Amino acid sequence: MFVQQLEPVADSLTLSALVATLPLLTVLALLGGVRMRAHYAGPIGLAVAVLVACLPYGMPIGQTFSSAAQGVLFGLFPIMWIVVNALWVYRMTVRTDHFDVLRRSFGRLSDDPRVQALVIAFCFGALLEALAGFGAPVAISAVMLVALGFDPVRAAVVALVANTAPVAFGAMATPVVTLAQVTGLPLDSVASVVGRQTPLLALVVPLLLVVLVDGRRGLRETWIPALACGTAFAAAQFTVSNYLSVQLADIAAALVGAAALVAVPSARRPAEEPVRAAVLTGVRSDDLDQVDQRPEVLRAYAPYALIVAIFSMAQIGPVKDLLAKATRTIDWPFLDVAAPDGKAVAGNLFALPLVATGGTLVLLAGLATAAVLRVGARDALGEWAATVRELRHAILTVTSVLALAYVMNLSGQAATIGHFVAAAGAGLAFLSPVLGWFGVAVSGSDTSANALFGALQVTAARESGLSPDLLAAANSSGGVLGKMISPQNLTIACAAVGLKGREGDLLRKVLPWSLGLLLLMCLIVVAQSSFLLGWMLP
Repeated sequence: MFVQQLEPVADSLTLSALVATLPLLTVLALLGGVRMRAHYAGPIGLAVAVLVACLPYGMPIGQTFSSAAQGVLFGLFPIMWIVVNALWVYRMTVRTDHFDVLRRSFGRLSDDPRVQALVIAFCFGALLEALAGFGAPVAISAVMLVALGFDPVRAAVVALVANTAPVAFGAMATPVVTLAQVTGLPLDSVASVVGRQTPLLALVVPLLLVVLVDGRRGLRETWIPALACGTAFAAAQFTVSNYLSVQLADIAAALVGAAALVAVPSARRPAEEPVRAAVLTGVRSDDLDQVDQRPEVLRAYAPYALIVAIFSMAQIGPVKDLLAKATRTIDWPFLDVAAPDGKAVAGNLFALPLVATGGTLVLLAGLATAAVLRVGARDALGEWAATVRELRHAILTVTSVLALAYVMNLSGQAATIGHFVAAAGAGLAFLSPVLGWFGVAVSGSDTSANALFGALQVTAARESGLSPDLLAAANSSGGVLGKMISPQNLTIACAAVGLKGREGDLLRKVLPWSLGLLLLMCLIVVAQSSFLLGWMLP
């Protein structure tokens, strides 16, 4: 048995914490300073984590590599299993031209560009985040807006800022699932707290979007549909994440938000020409006047309806129990770790949900989608393989970062940092979202930031007397606000709308909004840690 040590370096917590941060500092320096690509920085950071675990912390080499292997497996299944299958569904809609049908359908909901931004960037972007995440919502939403006549810079900024509130529950709740896994906290308890933080952002973001599209006039003329959309989205995200299904939180929020928006009479009212002339400064796509037959429109919406239906069925009691029977709990080989108090850690066991996982359910929806869209078996398999090739760098990044996180957690490095950070005391509640924001700003992924800092937040919370669930959730909720300034997302946005090399311009436009919303989240967490909003916590 390997027993973790909190102060392996000269019996000093400070020196031990400095050494324990080397893997994180390596990754952050390579990404933020050297600007190395993430799929190179991740493995290098993993190598540093292995060295720190084996040398100062004294973890046996076999157990170190075993913990890294567990992180790799978790990165592949269920994390990237979800992302691959979700993007596969999207690729099939593009192959059959049904994605263009969907885009034209959205364009006909309203000719007001401010409402179009809410429908596409906020609501449909949230649906894409729920299904895939990892940059897909920004790229797809920005392309749609440009096709409707938005200036490329404006389209990119709107898509980036909109990609905030749904991120924590994105990719079938992958960030929250990862957070629960690396912290050992129950998924339902962590998700319920996140579901009482990010909905507050959803109330604000639609109002910001109409300001970004049309300034003060946009807010003055369209605040009612924006507020209706945000309120409905927030209510649905809170309700579903707390009482129904974590995986369905963003799907339900996106659909309910869109329905509330369309239901507002002023949202469907034709926009005045001065508004359209001022906002739509780009070139509109020539195919927007094309009339699509009703059966083709229904097929365009079918993939998303199938995903919602299959996930909803999976939440029915008897069905859920049946799917859970396929879950296998493995006594992880070559791993026998105890915490400093001598108790075995949860990482010695590994749960493998073969069927009751988001990726498998999306795969079933994908097979049904192929039938509905009339994609042949050979073509569908080819699109799946092409999706894997497209995501090969993301797969390497995610698996290496999760392997790094598992090595740090199981060797005791995260516990050392957590005990050291706990010295911040009451200020920890304010700093907790900042840590998540910084992690996502550098890595581009709320999942990665949760894997890196989740266990640290929990350890610090327990040492300082704060709620572990609150600080773990704050890591994810603060992290979503770093996504709009991450180099990965900025590059994706620029590439999507033809602004290659102008990442700096976009950064300067979105950074103030990122920092402003981060301050709001910090204040929310501080209030939730005190009597002011403590009643909000479950």
